[in-house]
Amino acid sequence: MVTKKDTTTQTPASGMRRCIGSTAFGIEAHEAPVEDFPAQASAKDGVGRMCRSHWTAYTRALRRASLARKAEVALEPLAAPEAQTPRKGRRVKAAPEPEAIAG
Repeated sequence: MVTKKDTTTQTPASGMRRCIGSTAFGIEAHEAPVEDFPAQASAKDGVGRMCRSHWTAYTRALRRASLARKAEVALEPLAAPEAQTPRKGRRVKAAPEPEAIAG
């Protein structure tokens, strides 16, 4: 008994599919054979939206951008510490003032 439907065999009549690319990372959209796309079980047709080579380039670009952001944060100068007042010795309770003697 097969419990999952094999959706990777569904192909358009032309055998080509549109790779969406990524404008943020300079990857142009284009037409590519369906065989160039990875299987994507969560997609309606079971095929990814980017061809393998562009998906690899996209994920590499995402990683490089992430590492660059982390390096930028690490290089930011630390804020100057506020001037701290020197710590004084332990506070001692003041002796109670003697009450005025009524007289």
